[in-house]
Amino acid sequence: MARIALIGGTGLVGGLFADRQLAAGHHVLHALVRRPAGRRWQEHVAPPEQWPEIARRIRGAIAISALGTTMRAAGSWPAFRAVDHDLVVAFARAAREGGARQLILVSSVGADPASRNTYLRIKGETEEALGALAFDRLDVVRPGLLRGKRGGDRRLGERIGIRVSPITNLFLRGSFGPYAAIDASTVAVAMERLVGQVSPGTYVHHNADLRALARA
Repeated sequence: MARIALIGGTGLVGGLFADRQLAAGHHVLHALVRRPAGRRWQEHVAPPEQWPEIARRIRGAIAISALGTTMRAAGSWPAFRAVDHDLVVAFARAAREGGARQLILVSSVGADPASRNTYLRIKGETEEALGALAFDRLDVVRPGLLRGKRGGDRRLGERIGIRVSPITNLFLRGSFGPYAAIDASTVAVAMERLVGQVSPGTYVHHNADLRALARA
């Protein structure tokens, strides 16, 4: 089994992905975390500024970033960017230098470096920076609103959106389908299917793609 370096493994999607990998006996999953998480993975507890060097030493074949913060937690856009862009890019660059051939990134629907929306612009700039790192394969996962147990850090708008998603999803079809809500567990299964894919290039996966991968 390929060695995986993972950041964001204690978050909603990253945690579900990690649990599936561990349940399948994938014990070469290396997680970079700020504090002990109690999972049976290979755990590297360190301040985030040390993660790039750790990622380089791990020499994983696959790097995965499910890392992301919120404005509520970050407190400012510069602090948000420091996590969702700077830390993710530094991790990915170090993993590539350590020999990683594939990178899987959990991003966001609507990510665009030219967006007027600061959140989506930062997400798009992150995708753009990762695309320049010359991975053999880059998988960009762009889910809509994630449904699942995240804890108390959800915005009010997110909580409302999740509650009404069974209704709104009925109307979000066709070109609006990528903006529909999707179960985080579906995204995690789709990511599991992407691990180890060898066809070179950059692939962007929206809701429909993720659901198809999860059913495969």
